[in-house]
Amino acid sequence: MERPGLAVIGVERCDFLRWKGLYIEAEWDPTVPHGNDRIFWCQKTYNAAGPDGRLVDDYECNPARPCYKAL
Repeated sequence: MERPGLAVIGVERCDFLRWKGLYIEAEWDPTVPHGNDRIFWCQKTYNAAGPDGRLVDDYECNPARPCYKAL
C-alpha cells in the first residue's frame, strides 16, 4: 500500500514535521513524480525521532501522537 505524500491536499500534517522539500522554491507540479527521499525531522527535537521517541515521517506524524500539533 502506498503512503500518502506531503503534497496530498486535505491530509492533516503536524506543524513540527519538517522535510527538505519544504525549502525548494518551486511551484508544485503534479506531473513530476515525487523523489521519495524520505528525509524528515521534528522541529521540536531537531532529530528523526519526535518527543515521544517514535520516528517522524509524513505518515506517522498524525493526530494520534501526543506531540502532534495541527497546522
